[in-house]
Amino acid sequence: HVQLVESGGGSVQAGGSLRLSCAESGSASMIYCMGWFRQAPGKEREGVAAIRSEGTTSYADSMKGRFTISLDNAKKTLYLQMNSLKPEDTAMYYCAAERLRLWVGSGFSEADFGYWGQGTQVTVS
Repeated sequence: HVQLVESGGGSVQAGGSLRLSCAESGSASMIYCMGWFRQAPGKEREGVAAIRSEGTTSYADSMKGRFTISLDNAKKTLYLQMNSLKPEDTAMYYCAAERLRLWVGSGFSEADFGYWGQGTQVTVS
């Protein structure tokens, strides 16, 4: 049973940085991909960035250049480095993972991930 635990959220002023982490445990087989999604109050959940275990990445257009996703396969930990944060980045950030090769091509969506964390709150003021 795959478990994902996010950490690193908090409150930061606009222009600041945060680094989110997501520790994966319980997977009997190798994780194929992991990703970050976010949901602001009153809005639908949206994709932030995703990464395959072999290193290919994909970003939502509004995050390109500001956010960097990375994966430490040995530590089974996913990271999201967020720089130049804006108030509109305020949201609950969720980690997601999948063992199957559902994510194909460059774009990604919630349907490509079957395991989800509980989320970590990011507030930018």
